Amino acid sequence: MKTKILVRALALAGLALPTAAFATNGYFSHAYGLKSLGMGGATVAIADEPFGGAVNPAAMTSLASTWQAGVQLFMPRREASRSGSGPAGIDGSVSSDSLLFAIPEFGINYKMRPDLAIGLSVYGNGGMNTDFAGEQIPAMSACAMFNPAPGPYNLLCGNGRLGVDLMQLMVAPYAAWQLAPAHSVGVAPVLAYQRFRAQGLQAFDNAGLSTSPGDVTNRGYASSSGFGVRLGYHGNFDTVSVGVAWASKVSMGELDKYLGLFAEQGGFDIPSNLTVGMAWRPDAKWTVAVDWERIKYSDSRSVSNASGLLLNCFGGDASSCMGGSNGPGFGWRDIDVWKFGAQYALNPNLTLRAGYNRGENPVSPADATFNILAPGVVEDHYTLGATWKLGANSEITAFGLYAANKTVAGPSLFVPFGAPPSTGETIQLKEYTVGLGYSARF
Repeated sequence: MKTKILVRALALAGLALPTAAFATNGYFSHAYGLKSLGMGGATVAIADEPFGGAVNPAAMTSLASTWQAGVQLFMPRREASRSGSGPAGIDGSVSSDSLLFAIPEFGINYKMRPDLAIGLSVYGNGGMNTDFAGEQIPAMSACAMFNPAPGPYNLLCGNGRLGVDLMQLMVAPYAAWQLAPAHSVGVAPVLAYQRFRAQGLQAFDNAGLSTSPGDVTNRGYASSSGFGVRLGYHGNFDTVSVGVAWASKVSMGELDKYLGLFAEQGGFDIPSNLTVGMAWRPDAKWTVAVDWERIKYSDSRSVSNASGLLLNCFGGDASSCMGGSNGPGFGWRDIDVWKFGAQYALNPNLTLRAGYNRGENPVSPADATFNILAPGVVEDHYTLGATWKLGANSEITAFGLYAANKTVAGPSLFVPFGAPPSTGETIQLKEYTVGLGYSARF
């Protein structure tokens, strides 16, 4: 019977492969698993759902044999504008038309022995998914200096719609061993697949700015894959549990259709991250948790390299051109994320949750121009959630998130190329998410 359930669950996981989650701490999700989402992500020391491959594989020795499937409806609101360009005539404003995304999730945990658990988590990252209408900037403007094609132009002086679409999907089988009654370790090999598309960047698609003209924009979807690992520790100490999890950098293959866009000839690696946390259970009803996470965006040059490196290319340094070995990126900094969560068992059938997630904004004002494409700047996330038991072995979980509006303003990258010094960019983002899932023990 358990074998049949495992086979069916693996088939269900396959349905989640075409899409992946869009995110809020940069382009990492603030949490994985609907219960964790409702607690602001503060669950590295908690074993409530089968997402060890995404959070902490070691904690899964404390979870019964369980499978879980759910879906989130993610609703970001992204806006960008430019002002102060005066006679250059490249001012404009636009909002992204991509407003609703459905995000599936899946996990399964199988308790083979009291001291051994195996499982599978399917999860993802994303969030660089923008779709701006074009034609904000008239043909008779300075955009004609950057783009020989006739206007009108989009906000980055390209033609047609402007935006990028990034999806990163991770499939992580895991194993957890209880080495002593209160201590477990775990390992999760991470198989990663990513898909990317860019459009509307014709102003940067030339021999003066890119090492591979023709491989910068409007090439359709490109994909690549890679491999990494997640390691974890989980310990129980009376009313307190602790957890530590580390995920390695995932070195991805090149996005071959965009060799002239991303640094290192189309490279786009997935950064490493470290999470440390604890949970306190003062009684049978309450759980209070706090996590700290460090996301090392500097592991990926395409993400962390400053966009201003493009000026070195303009000065003759080919390695700093788009697609070069040290080419420009989004300028994202390494960030710290603090996660706080609490859950309360109101009665035997209903558990309530709340959380707060404070992630640093990775985008500096100097990199605002490139981040029109990827304004992952929100910092403050507020969450609520609840679980209803349907019977002895099944339950449904719901959650909601609001990420408060965050604005970043800075000088335009077009200034060194002839726009007036007063030219500036403003990008902003806020988010809403709701989710519903079902889990069952077997």
